[in-house]
Amino acid sequence: MMTDGMSATPDYTMGFSQEMLESLRRYTAEASAAYLLPYLRPGLRVLDLGCGPGTISVGLAKAIDPGELHGVDMEESQIELARAVAASQGRENAIFHVGDVTSLPFDDDFFDVAHCHNVLMHIPDTGAVLTEVKRVLKPGGLIACREMICASCFNQPNFGVLRNAWDMFEDLLAADDGHPQIGKELKTHFVAAGFAHVQITGSWDVYSTPADVEFIFGFANQWFLSPEITEAAIKYGASTPELVERIREAYVQWKDHPGALCNLAFGEAVANKP
Repeated sequence: MMTDGMSATPDYTMGFSQEMLESLRRYTAEASAAYLLPYLRPGLRVLDLGCGPGTISVGLAKAIDPGELHGVDMEESQIELARAVAASQGRENAIFHVGDVTSLPFDDDFFDVAHCHNVLMHIPDTGAVLTEVKRVLKPGGLIACREMICASCFNQPNFGVLRNAWDMFEDLLAADDGHPQIGKELKTHFVAAGFAHVQITGSWDVYSTPADVEFIFGFANQWFLSPEITEAAIKYGASTPELVERIREAYVQWKDHPGALCNLAFGEAVANKP
């Protein structure tokens, strides 16, 4: 793994920089798992795969209290953050584990629900994850995933180059053996893994307020256009020094434009273990 919060191929493309952590903290159950919340009820046992800093997890834990929420993430620092977030909100029913989502430390037929958000896009072997999730779900248990569709994400205005920034991100993710379009492939993967009653929805994360625009601009400059990311993109043929500079200049124009907005596209899927 590379240092300075950037991961090497094949690994977690996004890294764990402060800017990335701030973006993850903006996710909540209400904003990022609204499609799942109607299925939850008190007393359920829920698995949150790749839980990160736990900001979605604590909302799910609240919805199932007094049931148990078990969050799993490969990064110990993320689990420490998740435990702190849960403690700050008094979520004693949220339990967090350092672990591998392709080899979960739980018995067969253990969970009522399994959830993940922007996790499958980073894991090379989608089938291995879904097979393991199916193992730990009870018969009739629910799997719920929300994943990005990078080709449908955009900045507006584009200034003739900001779409190239998304292309650069897609290429870098693919070079890390990730799946930048997996949000529109969820039904295919669920059916192949043997899940039943697959239901598909979609949603946007919209950034358009002045604070949102400032956040996206800061994130783009401090993470996406950081030397660690741009050097990796150039190394893997996803960009050039000239393109990086054009993108940097376009983001300055974008930040100051009255019509500035950024939309992230997601596919959502729920299904049952037969």
